Amino acid sequence: MNLSDSEIIIGIMKENGYENVNSLKEANIILFNTCSVREHAEERVLQRIRNIKKSKQNDMVFVLIGCMAERLKEKLFMEKSIDLILGPDNYRKLPEYIKQLEYEKRVCDTNFNNEETYSDLIPYRQSNVTAWIPIMRGCDNLCSYCIVPFTRGKERSRNFKSIIEEAKKLISENYKELYLLGQNVNSYYYDGKIFSDVLESVAKLNSDVRIRFMTSHPKDLSDDLINTISKLSNVCKYIHLPFQSGSNRILEVMNRNYTREHYLELIKKIKKAIPDVSLSTDIIVGFPSETEADFLDTLNLLNEVKFDSAFMFKYSPREGTSAYLLNDDVPENIKSERLSKVIDIQQNISNVSNKNLIGTNQEVLIESYSKKSDAEFQGRLGNNKVVVFPAHRNKIGETTKIKIIKSNSATLIGELV
Repeated sequence: MNLSDSEIIIGIMKENGYENVNSLKEANIILFNTCSVREHAEERVLQRIRNIKKSKQNDMVFVLIGCMAERLKEKLFMEKSIDLILGPDNYRKLPEYIKQLEYEKRVCDTNFNNEETYSDLIPYRQSNVTAWIPIMRGCDNLCSYCIVPFTRGKERSRNFKSIIEEAKKLISENYKELYLLGQNVNSYYYDGKIFSDVLESVAKLNSDVRIRFMTSHPKDLSDDLINTISKLSNVCKYIHLPFQSGSNRILEVMNRNYTREHYLELIKKIKKAIPDVSLSTDIIVGFPSETEADFLDTLNLLNEVKFDSAFMFKYSPREGTSAYLLNDDVPENIKSERLSKVIDIQQNISNVSNKNLIGTNQEVLIESYSKKSDAEFQGRLGNNKVVVFPAHRNKIGETTKIKIIKSNSATLIGELV
């Protein structure tokens, strides 16, 4: 969502006569798009600001936007280099506020707008292969550890017709993959249309264009959605479904509104309807009051489901959430030990999952050159697994057949068939 927001922001700036530049030395406006999900993310932003601040010129404007702006507001002006602070619902006003700085020392606007979806704006796409389409913003779930409802506001779904029109335009511009985005896409509702309607309608526009989505909440993932994914060949067989904890007691304290049993039943339904599905998840360890027994429940669920990949974190208290009022009583060394165990188990599972593909031929969408060398391409399979292979006769944006010859827990290595 932050990547998508950055594209929207750049689109707004370009529409108002500004240009992207390739280095800090060329810039007179620096925009920091921020995340507040974990403390570490905020620390990285502040350190980045401090580092760049050292070379700040007198006419250079520092703008802090996104969730961190909404959460910390005026406190961020303590970082004396910040000139403008703008919350996630106020990006349209960015050019106006930059001009306002000509006669005001500092400007801050973090007001919520529960109607804003940015549906009529034209993002500056940074890829010629994959395009993000935000279909809803905000979240109403109020998980006890999560700051998102307080930084992104209430759920609001985008006009159904505007989503379809944007998808048609992107397909006409030869994009090969469309990614439907939302804090909780399963909650989408607009004029009688639900998320499975959006997914099916976009997928049927062109069967050669891949369709992905993120993210889902277990309490809202419906049978309709599972069936839609199953029956449409161009909808990627990949679902990101955070479970966070395998302990019912911890799930209740987290206010996740489902049980371990419900989650496992949902996984059974998904695997039955979509046998070749790839699953990923989010896991938090060290949540307040988490016992060794609670943690073992998480390990057991991890071993039972066997996710293809996972995002794994130590609990990070977020001021303003209800969990912040709880006693953060799991010692830091125990949190670190538990996280290491989870990572080790998941790496082993991912290794096995990837090794099972060695010797098979797979269809890959070429997304870019690899991070290490322009002699290699990087792309993804329909199940979201990353593959790297020699760059020979193909082009970025093409789909090609690859034979998987090696793997590790994160990446597949292939050769052209």
